[in-house]
Amino acid sequence: MADDKKLMERSIPGMNRHERFLEVEHAENTGATLKRIASYFTQEKVMVMGMLGVVVLGTICGVCAPALQSGAIDIIAGEKAGNLGKTIAGMLAVYLIYSSSQLVQGLFSAKISQRLVKRMRGELFGKIVALPVQYLDTHSHGDVMSRMTNDIENISTTVSQSLPSLCSGVLTIIGTVAIMLYYCWQLAILSFTTVILTFLAAKILSKQVRKFSRKRQQLLGELNGTVEEMISGYHTVVAYNHQDITTEEFCKTSDSLTKAGIRTDAFSGVMGPIMNCIGNIGFVIIAAFGSYFAINGYISVGIISAFIVYAKQFSRPLNEIAQIYGQLQTAIAGAERVFAVLDKEDEDMTGDLLVESNHAAVSFQHVNFSYQQGHPVIRDFSLNVPSGKKVALVGSTGSGKTTVVNLLLRFYDTDSGKITIDGQDISQVSRKSLRNNVAIVLQDTVLFSDTVRNNLQYANENAAQEQLDQAVEMSRSKDMIATLPQGYDTMLEMGGANISQRQRQLLAIARAFVADPKILILDEATSNVDTRTEKAIQSAMQKIMENRTSIVIAHRLSTIRDSDLIVVMVQGEIVEQGNHEELLERKGKYYELYMTQFAGFSI
Repeated sequence: MADDKKLMERSIPGMNRHERFLEVEHAENTGATLKRIASYFTQEKVMVMGMLGVVVLGTICGVCAPALQSGAIDIIAGEKAGNLGKTIAGMLAVYLIYSSSQLVQGLFSAKISQRLVKRMRGELFGKIVALPVQYLDTHSHGDVMSRMTNDIENISTTVSQSLPSLCSGVLTIIGTVAIMLYYCWQLAILSFTTVILTFLAAKILSKQVRKFSRKRQQLLGELNGTVEEMISGYHTVVAYNHQDITTEEFCKTSDSLTKAGIRTDAFSGVMGPIMNCIGNIGFVIIAAFGSYFAINGYISVGIISAFIVYAKQFSRPLNEIAQIYGQLQTAIAGAERVFAVLDKEDEDMTGDLLVESNHAAVSFQHVNFSYQQGHPVIRDFSLNVPSGKKVALVGSTGSGKTTVVNLLLRFYDTDSGKITIDGQDISQVSRKSLRNNVAIVLQDTVLFSDTVRNNLQYANENAAQEQLDQAVEMSRSKDMIATLPQGYDTMLEMGGANISQRQRQLLAIARAFVADPKILILDEATSNVDTRTEKAIQSAMQKIMENRTSIVIAHRLSTIRDSDLIVVMVQGEIVEQGNHEELLERKGKYYELYMTQFAGFSI
């Protein structure tokens, strides 16, 4: 089915392979994205409340510990009366509870993040399989997979590592500020002046982090697309000695990704040292002004000690938030990319059921279609395919043959004109109902990582063993399956990599037979089998085509000589139609094609 899409790609001047798939990412509103991420937590209310409870307990212990330490120091210095042993025992208990809460909240956050990501990944996969064919035709497969893997993994990592830090950090800041203001509001206000510096630094650096993290994710998707394309077409790359060119393209994208990654990590990494420097300035302020207040009797030595600990507690969450800010920005950028796919409209599956009938006459009436506006692929196409007849579409590559099939299956909708089956406009028929009545065998076979049996039942999950045996017999693949290690239960590797191209083609044809369709479409279905097998399959096809409307796309004219009608297409238009003998007598375009193939010369 790639011929017409290639034509579509070539029809856009100045567009290279990567530009075709490069989707410009626009920054979504950060607040809206975070709000949407937060909506996923509503289904984990119990877990979230449990984690928050542990965080609150840990925060209370963290805030109380310096106060107990201050009291112990004042008892030792003789500035306060009390039981030193009980105070130290209280400190030990508080620190043990604090440490335990850190462990428990880590477990809670890990479970929450995995459940959240599982749900998000499920939604994304469900969305991908529900998207129109056009979306996957016009987007890099590597980029789509990157959103499923890298972007969601970034969200998972951020939730599991950053969520506890954010929750405990906010509560720690609130508790610490309250205690510091209670002990000495003057010294507390002086300590808080460093917060202004912290926010200024974070604001300046975060803008750059967000910019380059989005760029990094975009380039990562493009890089995955390059790798996926190279691996799937590796034989072609090697056969044409394009290893150096492919490597150069990969390295170019990789270099851009490396630069974006370095800049993202650099701006993220510099936050920590800057925050530490600002925190040290805060310690100097406490030491200088705290000693002055202590000398003048406003506060005790123990309170100065507590203030130093509280200042560290106050700056630690800020430093952690600053350090994970880059990670947060990467996660937000990834979430934007995931949500961009989730917000795409599903393929419209609504419509009427295709009317049950023993007939399946197909009619194309003045159909026009273009993949890209201004570059028509099908022009005023009108064709009647009688029920139960075999119609062949022939023509050079890019003439629009496969596009006709795409329109019949409603992979794409026509720009104008209409297509009917037994008089019923397929634009009013649900895609599911339509496709349930059509089976297709492509030139590029698609088999799944499953057993031979399940690959055959992919066309009809309720097919009994008798139906499978009949389909296998008719497709001349019985002997082939018998030679496999476990027969029907043989596991196929991805794409059927552990069997030959010929065997893959036979299984694809057998699968179409299992579907038992009203309309059968064969797109170069026998192009990958030898001449002897092709003849055997042709005889089997005659039997299955007897009561079915069949549309055959073929470059080998020998396979369609017995067609009831042969349609010759040139640049999306019908230039000739008739049976084999009639077209040869006219000595037109079909005659040229036939003589070029069989007489061995060009006209």
